[in-house]
Amino acid sequence: MSGEKPHILLVEDEMHLARGITFNLEQEGYLVSHVESGEEALEKVRMEKFDLIILDVMLPGIGGFEVCEKIRGLDSRVPVLMLTARSAESDRISGLAAGADDYLIKPFNLKEFLLRVSGMLRRSAWYRPEPVEEGYSFGDNEVFLLSYRARTRQGEIDLTDLEVRMLSLFFHREGEAIPRGEILESVWGYATDAETRTLDNFIVRLRKYFEPEPSRPVFFQTVRGVGYRFSKKP
Repeated sequence: MSGEKPHILLVEDEMHLARGITFNLEQEGYLVSHVESGEEALEKVRMEKFDLIILDVMLPGIGGFEVCEKIRGLDSRVPVLMLTARSAESDRISGLAAGADDYLIKPFNLKEFLLRVSGMLRRSAWYRPEPVEEGYSFGDNEVFLLSYRARTRQGEIDLTDLEVRMLSLFFHREGEAIPRGEILESVWGYATDAETRTLDNFIVRLRKYFEPEPSRPVFFQTVRGVGYRFSKKP
């Protein structure tokens, strides 16, 4: 992105909302490409590179969750912010499980929306994973931060940019109880009490990847009243 405007793909079929979002993003100095369907979004991702994708859940044709999963198959690292009118916890979990990095519930506050966007773009611009050791191992897992890959009991997986950031933080501070707000600030680029559920749901995603029994975690442990702790040895 150096010397160029960050390029954002907006996938939104509500034209009134799309025009407003596009206008405000362009006012912030971003280049915006807008499409109205999941099929168009996937074609765009195949043809171009984007610095951020803003993806509505309720789309004609292919729904937002499926689109997100397909985007991850094409580009595992591009940040994805999902927009949804649904407020059910299960829908938020579904978005994160599909590979989204964050979500906002419509109607949303414009200032908060722009804060999310700037935070996600800022992270992707400067972040490079710090090397820990080649092939960082714990349990039956082996993680390669620099190549965004992991080997797990389920097989080999590609890691997203956000997953690598979070794993890098945990690996470098193994055994330390890290407060929720500090994880949000370090990984997402902002910290608000209202959005700690984003983190909690994301931890569920990591546990599904790496824990022998996700419902009884031994590596990614909850520290009540504080946050989370990573322990290499159960």
